[in-house]
Amino acid sequence: MCGIVGYIGTQAASTILLEGLRKLEYRGYDSAGIATVHNGEIGCVRAKGKLNNLQAKVEAATNPAQVGIGHTRWATHGKPEEYNAHPHMDTSCRIAVVQNGIIENYRELRETLKAQGHTFRSDTDTEVIPHLIAQELKNLKAQFADTEPTLLDAIRLAVNQLQGAFAIAVISADYPDELIVARQQAPLVLGFGQGEFYCASDTPAIVPYTRAVLPLENGELAKLTPLGVEVYNFEGQRLRKSPRTLNWNPVMVEKQGFKHFMLKEIYEQPGVVRACLEAYLDPAWDETATTARSPVLLNLPTELYDDLQHIQIVACGTSWHAGLVGKYLLEQLVGIPTQVQYASEFRYAPTPLTPHTLTIGVTQSGETADTLAALEMELQRRQDLAPEFAARMLGITNRPESSLGQLVPHIIDTQAGIEIGVAATKTFVAQLIAFYLLAIDLAAHRKTLSGDQLSKLLEGLRQLPSEIEMILESQERYIEELAHEFVDTQDFIFLGRGINFPIALEGALKLKEISYIHAEGYPAGEMKHGPIALLDAKVPVVTIAMPGTVFEKVLSNAQEARARDARLIGVTPMDERDAEETFDTLIPVPHVDEILSPLVTVIPLQLLSYHIAARRGLDVDQPRNLAKSVTVE
Repeated sequence: MCGIVGYIGTQAASTILLEGLRKLEYRGYDSAGIATVHNGEIGCVRAKGKLNNLQAKVEAATNPAQVGIGHTRWATHGKPEEYNAHPHMDTSCRIAVVQNGIIENYRELRETLKAQGHTFRSDTDTEVIPHLIAQELKNLKAQFADTEPTLLDAIRLAVNQLQGAFAIAVISADYPDELIVARQQAPLVLGFGQGEFYCASDTPAIVPYTRAVLPLENGELAKLTPLGVEVYNFEGQRLRKSPRTLNWNPVMVEKQGFKHFMLKEIYEQPGVVRACLEAYLDPAWDETATTARSPVLLNLPTELYDDLQHIQIVACGTSWHAGLVGKYLLEQLVGIPTQVQYASEFRYAPTPLTPHTLTIGVTQSGETADTLAALEMELQRRQDLAPEFAARMLGITNRPESSLGQLVPHIIDTQAGIEIGVAATKTFVAQLIAFYLLAIDLAAHRKTLSGDQLSKLLEGLRQLPSEIEMILESQERYIEELAHEFVDTQDFIFLGRGINFPIALEGALKLKEISYIHAEGYPAGEMKHGPIALLDAKVPVVTIAMPGTVFEKVLSNAQEARARDARLIGVTPMDERDAEETFDTLIPVPHVDEILSPLVTVIPLQLLSYHIAARRGLDVDQPRNLAKSVTVE
């Protein structure tokens, strides 16, 4: 969950490292630090808290060093204090290391290294790595007295002793022209320039300087020098690797006049929906054609769908909520029994094996550790079984170049572009679109929807970008004013039914994430089975009430809350008289078919959470204790 960055080349490294860390700060902001090599010494600067604290320290001194590493931390082992900040060094301060991940066997390694005379200065698991590298260098010198050991060999020997998920970058005062990196179950990408090279946990740190990138795979090391990049596996074998070109624009990672990235990304959602539909809908599809074919071009093989009897979705957080909407679509439109599992639970209590089962992993970053581990477990337990139990794997992600893209054979790229705000907004809507497209594709394949039904559903999807734009244009200012009333509110309840119950969960999660207000989402019909005890005049109840199969039921559930003096806020079409009479406050949304309603009802909930948090003066883009990509268990 931390962010690491490295540079070697012809420019001042500290400037590039700081800018890279700024692009990665969404991965953690408990502390930050950089280390550089100059004149045979390592210069290390660290600071507690956000990156601005580090920047002030770095800018106070001139540093011409042209090689260095940097880190922004999300604390796992050890409190978020300066002495626990990265980079960490060995006893003699000749080796510096930054790490993203967790070393599971660090206690055993630490005790062994202490017995060998190494002195530790922090409480972190990372600090064992520079000491271990230093020890391996010492061992190599003793073993091969006539040969100068290489830093790469020492690091290779060290990483083979580490257990856990990690990505590291290493510099040494004794090897001033080298930057060594290694990856095992944590993301790391290399960037290629002219006589200069980069490494980072995520591509936004690299995009301003180069678009030629190479994601490292598990069990790989790379040696970066001003002359080029060499890639090896953990066994020491040289690998042939070629970079690829990103099509990202550096402007994508700027705020472009918005106060926060989150608000910018909320406003990007109409464009995201358009991009997804343009990428995957077949413009030549004709509902009247005699030859049946799908209107969706996901480029998935037919064998993925053949004889499909079960679907299981594994995900975490907001992606799990998207999976719940996906379950509704796959069951109601396609008729396939679907389960949605928390990835963190599934990996330790998997469901019984069922035949002809498709497993879908959903993660916006493609790096969520629990989701990747759950998918790996599913692949392993289905090996060597009868053909009907063979693994069928599909990933839904915003980052097809990620670890998820390497793990599963088929990917739906959600086309959302870089999302900086920690609280997911546009990537959630993009995941929903992916599930709509998958359900439509499956429905066409299995003929569970007629051509006319498919056509109406597609037309509704095509109208969504303009309908989302309508909400943003007409309601944002109103929601901003409404948010003023809840600055001191301590509890919220969100209600929904059917396909909008997951949106109630997502609305509650957004509010918790960025405003630190306790909020819970419930199926509206379940409120009377316990949660209603929480209601009084101080607890606002936000209810999603869209015309359809459960509309009257939801209004009735809202009346139950009203009878307990709760402030009722309704997300509902403007001209619904029954809704107007039920709710104290309306947040109007366009009339859409109930099956499509999550894509419009989530927008005002995102805006409400954003404006409450902004009004409370909180850091919307970097909420406390959270990180964008959860790469640790």
